[in-house]
Amino acid sequence: MGVWQSDKGMSFRVWAPNAQRVSVVGDFDGWDWNRNEMMRDDHGCWFVEVADAKYGQQYRFEISDGENRFTRVDPYARSVTNSVGNGILTDLSFDWGDDSFQLSPRNEIVIYEMHIGTFNVKEPGKTSNFDAAIEKLDHLVSLGINVVEVMPCSEFAGDLSWGYNPAHVFAIEEAYGGPLALKRFVKACHSRGIGVLLDVVYNHFGPSDLSLWQFDGWSENGKGGIYFYNDWKSATPWGETRPDYGRPEVRRFIVDNARYWLKEFRLDGLRLDMTLYIRHVTGNDDPGGELAEGWSLTQEINDMVDREFSGKLTIAEDLQNSDRLTQSTSDRGAGFDLQWDARFVHPIRRLVCSPSDEDRSTEVLKAAATASYNGDPFQRVIYSESHDEVANGKARVTTEIDAQHPDGWYARKRSTLAAAIAFTSPGVPMLFQGQEMLEDEWFRDTDPIDWSKEKSFAGVLRMYRDLIHLRLNKRNNTKGLTGSGFAVIYEHHDDRVIAFHRWHSGGIGDDVLVVVNLSAEKRVDVLVPMPQAGKWNVQFNSDWKGYSEDFGDYASEPFIECQSVGQVVPFDIAPYSAQIIVLT
Repeated sequence: MGVWQSDKGMSFRVWAPNAQRVSVVGDFDGWDWNRNEMMRDDHGCWFVEVADAKYGQQYRFEISDGENRFTRVDPYARSVTNSVGNGILTDLSFDWGDDSFQLSPRNEIVIYEMHIGTFNVKEPGKTSNFDAAIEKLDHLVSLGINVVEVMPCSEFAGDLSWGYNPAHVFAIEEAYGGPLALKRFVKACHSRGIGVLLDVVYNHFGPSDLSLWQFDGWSENGKGGIYFYNDWKSATPWGETRPDYGRPEVRRFIVDNARYWLKEFRLDGLRLDMTLYIRHVTGNDDPGGELAEGWSLTQEINDMVDREFSGKLTIAEDLQNSDRLTQSTSDRGAGFDLQWDARFVHPIRRLVCSPSDEDRSTEVLKAAATASYNGDPFQRVIYSESHDEVANGKARVTTEIDAQHPDGWYARKRSTLAAAIAFTSPGVPMLFQGQEMLEDEWFRDTDPIDWSKEKSFAGVLRMYRDLIHLRLNKRNNTKGLTGSGFAVIYEHHDDRVIAFHRWHSGGIGDDVLVVVNLSAEKRVDVLVPMPQAGKWNVQFNSDWKGYSEDFGDYASEPFIECQSVGQVVPFDIAPYSAQIIVLT
């Protein structure tokens, strides 16, 4: 479907099974619907070749259903003038150079979720774009990030949006620079060793500025027509615009879209927004509300990705703690590689945001750290901030801790403690943009990242950099943090101190010990039985003054000699702090 260049000019094809007549109109024919009437096949698709059509020209389909005549934007349009404008014939040719980027294994990636529109705004009241975002990629390289997850960038209503209201799912938002700007962004990321994942929205379209609505004039019950359910299954929290997953043409449209991002833009994976509303008609996951054709659509997408794009990832935002999402399709699962983990983010946020130490439990931390799907902790994405968790009535962790002083001692200590837990727990860790610079308040599409905080909170930024470098074993002494091995070796409920052992294969440069203090009191001589004999070295202390002048620099001795497995060693640890100790 859509438009492609042929020997005879441009070929146009569109699905409109209930139309009586269809023409393509545009700059190439003076918008005269008599000039390029299309021919219909037996499947309700219309086709025409136009010799005079050229790249850069605008176009639409003009449709008659026998009683009315109206125009629609090409559902497969690669560019549009704006969400209520025209399609643009777009040459997607691009010089990728020697780009041959491959993602690291799942246990060796750290994700940075970003919103292009607010990431690097140059003028107040304006939006950022892909080219502006490229200017800040070296910040991410320095931080140690090796994957970015871009919030939706399909054309949406207006210039400011989170992106979860896609009006034209194949067109890149013009305010972000259009399709070639996305390609420049991907190429720039790849050249710096950063993979790019894209957030896509298939649980609903629109709901506004939606040219797909009653596309060929037909509908039932006043609903959306051929691209949508026309009964009670149309309802979603975002409008009556759930796609009809049971129609083969609609399924193909969505699968084509997923393929388009990975093939045309060389993206490294997709994150599917709120898959619960693809596979289910309500938000409570009760068996009676299952949508079988939605479930099978997720399987079809994931099978296509596995078959055609080996090594690329798919991530589900489902948040129902179901192993089925990341089970293989051969085992009747949905086939996603990863899913966002509600069992981590919600308890960890409560753990650090509660005003009372009485609410901080080592048992809660242990349960969050050890959760997995199908026995594999690297089927989950773990985080303390995401676009959803810092909006919709919630805020950044710093603001949740202390709304009056989000840059104060308590906010800094406990928000970074949440990050330290994420980076030392088994799973794929993720940050939300600005988290590393202590961004506060809540996320909104009118509030850009404050890049002055890169200097004012340079110490906190350094802490995040150190945590990421340790998580990715960049110093060749923390391979255990890339492994799935996890065992609690010390736990004191009343003191709110826990120590856990992390390992990949075990041994020097692999075994890691993590000690966490969830209380406002420093703890002295915490007697921890060591998991291995040898020389242990404190590599990280979140209370170090280099991270903030008002931190206490309170920690254990930098080197610890252990003569035998199980030997008890005393540790000192500061309030709301974490230490990472490695076998050297």
